Amino acid sequence: MAIKKKTAVIIGGVAAVALVAGGITAAVLGSNSSAEATPAAESAAATAGGTVEFNLGPDQDRVRLDEVPEAVAAIEASGFEPIEAGKLTVVVSPYVAPLGLYADDDTTLIGNETDIAQLIADGLGLELNLQPAAWADWPLGIQSGKYDLITSNVTVTEERKDLYDFASYREDLLGFYVKADSEIEKIAEAKDVAGLKVVVGSGTNQEKILQVWDEENIAAGLDPVEYQYFDDDAAATLAVQSGRADATFGPNATSAYKAAENGETKLVGTFNGGYPENAEIAAGTLKDNGLIEGVSIALNAAIDGGEYAEVLERWGLTSEAIDESTVNPAGLPRE
Repeated sequence: MAIKKKTAVIIGGVAAVALVAGGITAAVLGSNSSAEATPAAESAAATAGGTVEFNLGPDQDRVRLDEVPEAVAAIEASGFEPIEAGKLTVVVSPYVAPLGLYADDDTTLIGNETDIAQLIADGLGLELNLQPAAWADWPLGIQSGKYDLITSNVTVTEERKDLYDFASYREDLLGFYVKADSEIEKIAEAKDVAGLKVVVGSGTNQEKILQVWDEENIAAGLDPVEYQYFDDDAAATLAVQSGRADATFGPNATSAYKAAENGETKLVGTFNGGYPENAEIAAGTLKDNGLIEGVSIALNAAIDGGEYAEVLERWGLTSEAIDESTVNPAGLPRE
């Protein structure tokens, strides 16, 4: 399908976010293929008018999981040996709230991904050993034996599955957010964006979604989208708050966190990051090292016991919950 040339407002440069290139700091990573919108009420942390005070201090009092005998038995049977005896060494990229960041002591690693790592380590009966690294460095670190596992917004792709095993733990979403008192209540299909001024990243999958919708709308005689690009998040936020933009369309995790923190925006629709393909965010480890089955068992125990839901809720990410962790789910296709 041809993409109609966009009507764009370029403000302060272009915010480039490449599909399937890295964590949210560098990319939007794919998720499930359904394009159904998630009602704003589904994520309590993103409800307009309400705010959440996040714990950004070093004393996290993380949600903990009891040791899961089945998970322990799985890694014992597989012959898996952690890099450091008695510990699970997990790499995280601490650069974007609420996924991974440093606490206000500038030393302690915190965030949703560190809490997920804690649940996994607990379930496996191992001590958690968190290690920070740039997102782009995790593949070599896993392959070289520096880290046992990564929990840092990694999407499953068919190409990555050649080298790594994965256990899913989150649905990666793109979210439409509008001003808290906006009359826009739902964005679920092409006609819902007709004539809107939308802040979006250039070159991203969300931009591609808008472009396809835009073509459909124009063919149907509806008004085109007015694309707005920013290289500064604060400027983009101001555009929505001032009414110069109607909505933002980008990674849900960061937008959900901001909405929960300040109550100035509300969620009106979510779509899969890999749309129209199917992929999930997952914990990753070296292929065939015997770890991943135990990881998935531990995650499912946390899902069943409610600890998983507690972690997502404390970081404003309840809209990204999954019902079951699976080993090596279908990933984004090879390019």
